[in-house]
Amino acid sequence: MSEPDHAHPVDPERVAHARDRLPSRDEVSRLTSVLSLMADPTRARVLFALDMVEELCVGDLALALETNEDAVGYALRLLRTAGLVANRKQGRVVYYRLADGFPEPLRQHCLRQLIVLSEAPVADDDRPDPASDRS
Repeated sequence: MSEPDHAHPVDPERVAHARDRLPSRDEVSRLTSVLSLMADPTRARVLFALDMVEELCVGDLALALETNEDAVGYALRLLRTAGLVANRKQGRVVYYRLADGFPEPLRQHCLRQLIVLSEAPVADDDRPDPASDRS
């Protein structure tokens, strides 16, 4: 681990508070892997579609997303390998759904809110100074 350039913190209490609550490097590595999977437009749209209707086969997902079955199949393979989607086979048709335990707040709030935030980013000058909150 490299030494920080800034060795004397302005607010040692907040530095310690942040450090104590940081996820491990391994946890962050796994998280960034999942987020990078979700960063692909086709894969993100697959997740949204499966959230809306619970389950779809590859062909129906391709129709809903207005893309080809190969792209959807590839997206589903990656999402399934990552544990984000699950499937069930009924005869010759394979249906895909969000994996059990897929976080409800992520589905209902976080993904949509990220879209809203990206449309109107907050300028640094508009944020209140956290130091002014201290008593």
